[in-house]
Amino acid sequence: MKRDARLYDIVQALRDGRLHTASELAARTGVSTRTIWRDMEMLAATGMPVEGERGLGYILRSPLVLPPTMLTPEELEALVEGLRHVGREGNPRAKAARSLLYKVATLLPQSGIEVEPP
Repeated sequence: MKRDARLYDIVQALRDGRLHTASELAARTGVSTRTIWRDMEMLAATGMPVEGERGLGYILRSPLVLPPTMLTPEELEALVEGLRHVGREGNPRAKAARSLLYKVATLLPQSGIEVEPP
């Protein structure tokens, strides 16, 4: 897993407001706890409201607010339909399309898009 994807997954895990240990996050992302420690230091240094320390765990202290994404219902429907089409087995970009659809569903929970994590 590339670092960008791993950081995204870590932030998504932390958005639930619970305390997460480095070993839990490491198992979830397939890296060592030491890598998680470095990732958490980097996230905190960039201004992400992450608090915690080695041995205790990490938590996102304030809600992570994302900019509003304004799509018309028709635009959203076209996007989802296109991503599902590309996400079919046999397509060389299927995995990327399913991952992107999951991200869209995460960013727009009010849309009701039903997807499984990639």
